Amino acid sequence: MITTEIRLVGAHEIRVRLGGVSRQRVYQITSRADFPRPVAHLSQGKVWRTDEVDHWIREHRPEPN
Repeated sequence: MITTEIRLVGAHEIRVRLGGVSRQRVYQITSRADFPRPVAHLSQGKVWRTDEVDHWIREHRPEPN
């Protein structure tokens, strides 16, 4: 039996990954058409696959020089 671990992140973890942007800015970013779609809508909020969010950040938010 092969087990695959799926890691998920919520809005707070995305804020941290983006360098501490505001909640409003996370909402704007996660609402973009090119941002990964959430995998679930929970009572505490949406959740996304960590690998998809990290890939999006690498592609759209390069490290500052």
